[in-house]
Amino acid sequence: MITVTERAAEKLKEIMEAENRAGQALRIMVRAGGCSGYSYAMGFDTEQHEEDIVYEQHGIRMMVDPFSMRLLEGTQVDWVDTLMGGGFAINNPNAVRTCGCGQSFRTAEDEGEPEFC
Repeated sequence: MITVTERAAEKLKEIMEAENRAGQALRIMVRAGGCSGYSYAMGFDTEQHEEDIVYEQHGIRMMVDPFSMRLLEGTQVDWVDTLMGGGFAINNPNAVRTCGCGQSFRTAEDEGEPEFC
């Protein structure tokens, strides 16, 4: 399972309200590419696929495809505020290598498709 912290859930609710996305779910996924082999992606979605893993935390409904869940099992999504601004932080215990921006990773079992950055 992927965990969304209360702080991240509150920020997601703010965004959903500001963008009129009531009733939509947060889709969390992994895409091939990025400096380390895979990249994280998140967005709001209304289309649930038959194979999606769907659950709810802190009032946020989430959808994850099985491939992404395999690479993200145990991951935590948080919201952090820094001097440079705020943003979502992804803590993936399966990642053995990440790029400097924190948006690309690889696991011990799967290198993905690294790209030159």
